[in-house]
Amino acid sequence: MRVISGKFKGHNLIAFKADHIRPTTDFVKETIFNMLAAYIDEATVLDLFSGTGSLGIEALSRGAKNVHFVDDHPKSIQILKQNLEKLKIVDGFKITKFDVLKFLKTKKTDVEIILVDPPFTEKMADQVMKALAENHDDQLKFVCIESVKNEVILDEYGSLRLHKRKDYKDKFLSVYKNEALDPS
Repeated sequence: MRVISGKFKGHNLIAFKADHIRPTTDFVKETIFNMLAAYIDEATVLDLFSGTGSLGIEALSRGAKNVHFVDDHPKSIQILKQNLEKLKIVDGFKITKFDVLKFLKTKKTDVEIILVDPPFTEKMADQVMKALAENHDDQLKFVCIESVKNEVILDEYGSLRLHKRKDYKDKFLSVYKNEALDPS
């Protein structure tokens, strides 16, 4: 697992080794950030189920102004902190140890981009998207979410409408655009 582009390009990240963890591959990560390339610079980003921080750190590497990492697993938070320290990232981020669904129901998401990589064993994509649809700020532009093939994920959640969906054999990468902000 490594940073694939930007300021920290080529740096290896510490991984979480467990049977229930499946990190986002470099290929999928590249796809996400190619789709967001025009929007990531100076953006505020929310990295949900952040795990070791791979997606959020990639956003910081590519010029995001601020990344808010949210995860409730103590080992993930520990490794995330080690990865930030390893790369000497000392500002431009916030870490919240909190259950993601509870976080989404109680906190307003004042960000432009949300990256979501829920545990593949939980099939939570639909729940997360419903929570986001109910409680997102008007400045939200995009939500990128990974889901396994056999779970429910709709094309529309309130003003969040499917913009692109990529098929990766065992999972989908879905990118939602906030149509209330940009109906084109």
